[in-house]
Amino acid sequence: MRLQAESRVAILLHDGIKGSQGKTGLALLRYSQAQIIAVIDRQCAGESLPVVSGINRDIPIVGSVEEALAYNPDILAIGIAPSGGILPQEWQQEVKQAVFAGLSIANGLHTPLATIPEFQNLRPGQWIWDVRQEPSNLPIASGQAQTLACRRVLAVGTDMGVGKMSACLELDRACQQRGLRSKFIATGQAGLMIAGDGIPLDAIRVDFAAGAVEQMVVQHGSDRDIVFVEGQGSLLHPGSTATLPLIRGTQPTHLVLVHRAGQTHIRNHPHVPIPALTDVVQLYEMVAKAAGAFADVPVAAIALNTFHLDLATARQAIEQAQAETGLLCTDVVRFGTENILDAIVK
Repeated sequence: MRLQAESRVAILLHDGIKGSQGKTGLALLRYSQAQIIAVIDRQCAGESLPVVSGINRDIPIVGSVEEALAYNPDILAIGIAPSGGILPQEWQQEVKQAVFAGLSIANGLHTPLATIPEFQNLRPGQWIWDVRQEPSNLPIASGQAQTLACRRVLAVGTDMGVGKMSACLELDRACQQRGLRSKFIATGQAGLMIAGDGIPLDAIRVDFAAGAVEQMVVQHGSDRDIVFVEGQGSLLHPGSTATLPLIRGTQPTHLVLVHRAGQTHIRNHPHVPIPALTDVVQLYEMVAKAAGAFADVPVAAIALNTFHLDLATARQAIEQAQAETGLLCTDVVRFGTENILDAIVK
């Protein structure tokens, strides 16, 4: 079960193009190799996808699953990521409509769909992929990844949802264009749908989280020049427990700090400020080496998310962050990865 290049995918993305909960669907639009044939968003139905999202793909936006069926999809990907990962009741009927029409379902939410009695009698070849399922036989982490010869790059952030996955995907693509043996290791639902493998870190019990990361890094890093591990959460976020297992399981050789330009506090938590970037860099480097228990790990560069800024303001923000920290800084989606990649592979 995965999204293949030949798959015809409709993305359920109600209120997600312009809202804050469409990260999964927008990532699929930007990076998936599957054929995205329709986007379902009642708020933006009939509008131009490039205009409303900035993603240069000529894909129709429709208002319902029923309208999307006219484009002959074979998979419905749930592209919204509501708080708590629970499928809103109002959209469950649309998922049922897709299943009864014969579509397979790629579901990145915490709400499992494959166990729903109404979905038990699927047609031949039809499937439901509940992405957030804990793998079996997970080990306890032992620091084994530090024995690998490959570079291990972990994206860390000042907050959730700032672009850690995008930074890793862009860097991985640039590495492959250089002829390097690289691998993007997915740790979240959108990354898993794009890459086809990885681990759903937020579905894994905390005792096994670092071990699950370590297992994936060792599996893929033994015959690679470099691996890029998708970050999750933030050490600054009061509700995030994902970042530390990623640091310990990856045993990174480099960190890339991802930040949304101009953001001054944790989203939805205005009482939690984001410190100066120099302090955040120091925090991540200090936690990574754990007072000398592990090797020094530098923040090699800053990937600044400037999507919400015009071009001139974005360049100014990048220059300011670079001057403030003394580190290379760019928006890897807008301006490319060359400088950051050079800092990692030199």
